[in-house]
Amino acid sequence: MSQLLTDGEIDAALAELPHWHRAGRSLVRTIEAPTFPDAIALVDRVAVVAEEANHHPDIDIRWRKVTFALSTHSAGGITESDPALARRIDEEARHSGP
Repeated sequence: MSQLLTDGEIDAALAELPHWHRAGRSLVRTIEAPTFPDAIALVDRVAVVAEEANHHPDIDIRWRKVTFALSTHSAGGITESDPALARRIDEEARHSGP
């Protein structure tokens, strides 16, 4: 099982992930794509990197806004896998606008 990050480790990770915030036991980011098809394309790209990492985000799609919530459910909170996937999502988001 993955080791939960401490509050200090989470804060340090978030300092390097300016678009993300902590919400309870998850890291969360909402991305607004230029169009609905762009939002779906972003989800498709994130699905590929999540599958590669064997770590899958909770995803909420509301028109052009896509919210990603990252938590290691098996560990009951935030592990190193979560900021690692957040960085990958940020890379994919660069292809979708802001």
